[in-house]
Amino acid sequence: MKFWQKNIFNWKLGISGVRAKFPLFIGCFALTTAILFFAAPVIAQRVQVSPANPQLGDTISVVIQDASKQGSEPTVVMDDRTYQMFAIDPTTYRAFLPTTPLDKPGIRQIQVQVDGQVETLSVNVRNRSFPTQRIRIASSRSGGLKPTQHELDRVAAFRQLVTPEKYWNGRFIHPNRGRRSTGYGVRRYYNGVFAKDYYHRGLDYASPQGSPVVAPAAGKVMLVGTVAQGFRLHGNTIGIDHGQGVKSVFLHLSRIKVQEGDLVQAGQTIGAVGSTGASTGPHLHWGLYVNGKSIDPAPWLAQNMQ
Repeated sequence: MKFWQKNIFNWKLGISGVRAKFPLFIGCFALTTAILFFAAPVIAQRVQVSPANPQLGDTISVVIQDASKQGSEPTVVMDDRTYQMFAIDPTTYRAFLPTTPLDKPGIRQIQVQVDGQVETLSVNVRNRSFPTQRIRIASSRSGGLKPTQHELDRVAAFRQLVTPEKYWNGRFIHPNRGRRSTGYGVRRYYNGVFAKDYYHRGLDYASPQGSPVVAPAAGKVMLVGTVAQGFRLHGNTIGIDHGQGVKSVFLHLSRIKVQEGDLVQAGQTIGAVGSTGASTGPHLHWGLYVNGKSIDPAPWLAQNMQ
């Protein structure tokens, strides 16, 4: 046998020997590799984004399933902002991402990080047209349209609340029985001047003075403000924290029947319709905020936002 043939023969024999001597080792290694591969499926297969075809004003729900409790909690980033996720069962987490009429429509990049893996998902947020209204309010009424700094500070602090408790359960209900007089997202001219960065942040219910206002979902009263305290733009106001970044605000009330710190249930009377603050007549303004931004409440009335 020639030298090079002998070396090739010895090399093959050596490999064969290793296989013969350590078949269990090689088999276990291959099995372990397969287990590790299948134990960490692609993130996209574990993420549910809804609605599937969102439009401006919608709340985008991101749910991550099969998340391990061994590592850090999952995170979601959109538009350079990290949104807190909350566990809805031991291995499932959810975050709400708000969109508004002031946002630009188009493709949004949502970065999801879970169990040490990072993946970017693309979601197309459709454009949406909003009507325009012209409103005239007497400058002498409740100090005109200019809010007090105390009012602005209290409302801003309330909108930014993100508490871990989840108080609500199921669909939200209408806070008043009156007809909806103004929808979400309407753009306005006030006394002939277009409010550039303004959109109607909620739903208006045309209802008689003194008609009851109820909580649309369970929560904790975290804001009570009155005209006497300087709430001259919002009027008599109630803010309910539904938990996990979801909050309701009720404006222009004639009466307030709750106090800060009260726990309320869906359907419980919290106040009465009025026309305090910057208002042209008796009505209820209900705004719904998610992670500090005013979103369209209508989907929350139509479906269960888990």
